[in-house]
Amino acid sequence: QVQLVESGGGLVQTGGSLSLSCAASRRTSGYAMAWFRQTPGKAREFVASISQSGSHTSYADRVKGRFTISRDNARNTVNLQMDSLKPEDAAVYYCAAGSALFSAPTNSGVYSYWGQGTQVTVSS
Repeated sequence: QVQLVESGGGLVQTGGSLSLSCAASRRTSGYAMAWFRQTPGKAREFVASISQSGSHTSYADRVKGRFTISRDNARNTVNLQMDSLKPEDAAVYYCAAGSALFSAPTNSGVYSYWGQGTQVTVSS
């Protein structure tokens, strides 16, 4: 069992930046990690993922070039640096962990463990 706790959400103006962090209760080096987001009435959508070693990353097209996912296996953390934020980026952001060898899956079904989410609000 892995418990995940997100932090770093908040209110930011359009064009601004936020850095989200996800802390795990145990070693994460055996898991692919990912960020998903969800707005009311919509399905949870993939944002970014990173492989166990950090050598592979995947991004949703709508965040590519603006968001950067990284991980620190020594600290059991994964981060999401979000730059050039847009109002459509506003959502609850969830951290997830899943077993996937040498890849950064984009499918939520791969991920077995989820955090409680952190709210990101972008003012226009």
